Amino acid sequence: MTNRIRVLAAATFAIIGVGATATIAQDLPAPVQARQGQFQIMALNVGILGGMARGNAEYDATAAQTAADNLVAISMLDQSFHWPEGTDNMALDGTRALPAIWENLPDVVEKWGAFGAAAEGLAAVAGTGLEPMQAALGPLGATCGSCHDAYRAPQ
Repeated sequence: MTNRIRVLAAATFAIIGVGATATIAQDLPAPVQARQGQFQIMALNVGILGGMARGNAEYDATAAQTAADNLVAISMLDQSFHWPEGTDNMALDGTRALPAIWENLPDVVEKWGAFGAAAEGLAAVAGTGLEPMQAALGPLGATCGSCHDAYRAPQ
């Protein structure tokens, strides 16, 4: 089994496992649960890297590479099933997705592509040392923020 297949399989099983947790509202439609699970997996992996980058956790090349590879795998998931119309925060309680997503879908798709490119850049260096990982983590965080700022309601 290739490394890419292992990473994709791990991400798939993680999404299934996260979907069963209490932190995702079980009364939401399956697409909303899936995207929330996806974002939890992303947050977990970014958190691992961020902890190392901030010095809250010791740098571990293997863990950093795994987390970065997981982010790349997530970025390869086709998003078309996760975002049906009518699953925004004005239509459903329990989601922070703003209606602007469906008004600007090409921009959302472009931002998702930028996340994928930043994840690939991070994966190229995550296991090579703390400083290269820190440098590549900033652009990844910026892609997350650009989408959150425009398309996610504050808590």
